[in-house]
Order: sequence, then C-alpha cells, then structure tokens
Amino acid sequence: MGETYVECLVARKPSITMKFFKILLIMITVVFLLLGVAMYNAVGLIIAAAAGVGAYFVSINADIEYEYLYVDKEISVDKVLAKSRRKKAGTFQLEQMEIFAPLNSHRLDSYRNAGGKVIDYSSGIAAQPERRYMMVCNGNTKVILEPNEELVRAVRNIAPRKVFDD
Repeated sequence: MGETYVECLVARKPSITMKFFKILLIMITVVFLLLGVAMYNAVGLIIAAAAGVGAYFVSINADIEYEYLYVDKEISVDKVLAKSRRKKAGTFQLEQMEIFAPLNSHRLDSYRNAGGKVIDYSSGIAAQPERRYMMVCNGNTKVILEPNEELVRAVRNIAPRKVFDD
C-alpha cells in the first residue's frame, strides 16, 4: 500500500531543579523515617511516607523521553515517563503543516515573531550542527522536534516544498 512507518526516540535533558527536588525529598524521607522510628512518632512516619511518595513522582517526571511515530501523513508524539509509562502528547497532520525546517534556519524568520503556542518535544540540547527542527502547523502552533534523518526523509517525501535542511 505504500505506507511509511518511522519511529524515533529522543531523551529529554534532565532538569537540574527536578534532580534537586528528588534528592531533597529523599533526604526528607530518610530523616523523618529515622526520627519517626527512633522517637515512636507517627507524625514523622506520615511525613516520611508523604515525602517518599513525592520523591517517587518527581523521579518519574525527571526521566522523560519523547517518541515520534510517523505513519500515513501523521506525526504522533508520545511522552515516555521513566521508561515505564506512556502518555499521548500530541498528533500532527502533515496536511496542516506549513513548514518543517531546522530551528536556526532563516526560513523560519517570518514565523518566529508571530504569536502562537510553542511546544517543545526535543531533548532541549542545542547541538552544533542544529538537529532540532521546528514544524509550524496552522500558523499558530510551533512544534520543536529532534527527528532522525529517516523521519525527515519521510516528511520530505510527503511535502517536499515544505521541508528544508538549511
């Protein structure tokens, strides 16, 4: 049938604040657990349990990967949390795409200052040469992705006049 299927996985750069909160909550958990056990204090154990649950949720949200899936003129983005949970982040139709170009491309100049929503599904790392691309959909939604060459090639096959490499 001629359907193209491309899958790409990109790990998000870990946030320093999330690492800090994770370590802080683990330390609070240990301190209040030791105090609660040593002094037979139920309040300390409750605080330790709450801090432990908070540390768990912070650790899940600190380790994020994005999975791009291209099938039949549609790019689907999933958010993978701690390599165990998957959430649907967004779906973008290529018929609604206006341009797909590297983030530092001069072809995006007219779209940069235009208002609209910017959604970042990339690693967050500015590399040289720039590997992140911006896809503008419906003129007001700007999606930042970090696709591999196979995904760029698949999008170019569908919309060759809208995909740029400069």
